[in-house]
Amino acid sequence: MNVSNPRPHPSVLRKLRQLWGVVRESHRTPLLGKPNPPKLVDPEQLGVTFIGHSSFLIQIAGRNLLVDPVFATRLILLRRQRRPGILIDHLPPIDAVLLTHAHMDHLNLPSLRRIVRHAKKLTGVAPQAIVPSGVRDLVEDLGFRSVTELEWWQTTELDAEVDEEPVTITMTPAQHWGARMFKDTHRLFGGYVISGAGHSIYHSGDTAYFSGFSEIGRRLRPQIALLPIGAYFPDSYRAVHTSPEEALQAFLDLGSATTMVPMHYNTFPLGREPMTEPPIRLRTAARKAGVASQVDVLGEGETLVIRAKDHSSEARSMRSRSA
Repeated sequence: MNVSNPRPHPSVLRKLRQLWGVVRESHRTPLLGKPNPPKLVDPEQLGVTFIGHSSFLIQIAGRNLLVDPVFATRLILLRRQRRPGILIDHLPPIDAVLLTHAHMDHLNLPSLRRIVRHAKKLTGVAPQAIVPSGVRDLVEDLGFRSVTELEWWQTTELDAEVDEEPVTITMTPAQHWGARMFKDTHRLFGGYVISGAGHSIYHSGDTAYFSGFSEIGRRLRPQIALLPIGAYFPDSYRAVHTSPEEALQAFLDLGSATTMVPMHYNTFPLGREPMTEPPIRLRTAARKAGVASQVDVLGEGETLVIRAKDHSSEARSMRSRSA
């Protein structure tokens, strides 16, 4: 009996060719941007430092948190286009690392290992890790002090000394997907609302536009919103990502947020839109909606500083590039 070798389906071949084209394109231009030490804020202030892509250093209630920290130059073959705004060696002691989902541009194992080593070098204590349900197995052997899994709407509290303000973290719904490799679809995905010392900040993770933003606003009342604006073209990508206009509508749906900081753009070429297009479209949409002053596009390494219990336009203007 003759058994012929099975041939890949034409759609699979097409997708592989498209992927290889994106990979080749990501290596054509030199890396841009320059890392700098982060700006450190007082314990009663909120500090939001954009590292790049969806990675942030958040200083709240005297604690230092990283969300989706990716410092790697390459994700397997795909190369980033802009350097991280800060380096791991310049980070303050990290108390906790929050991961929104298992995709490689959000959960980067080499970066996480280095972050744990750096924290232990500074203080002798490893950070906590907070992850969606079903993601523990990816990070439990990296050296974190503890790993907490959350479902949507579940809340946990960071470890605290007797004299420290409590910091609570609530996982929020999203419209995305969480598989690391393709078949591990049991892994959850989402965002987080982080609250402490009178401040509240929402990191949506990757998500398409959906009705859940209004519910997040009603239930958790975040004041600062970190929302994704890239990887929306072709239009089929908007099943799991927001366009700049949709991200702005999500900000408005929240109702409680006074400042929007965009993310998930201009770092990895994940969509086919021009790399520099998303913030231009966002600013245009914000002007049309009459909320241009509430949108703060941070450069890599730049820090938004919010004073204690002050979320006025004056507080939003306190932004500083690390130096």
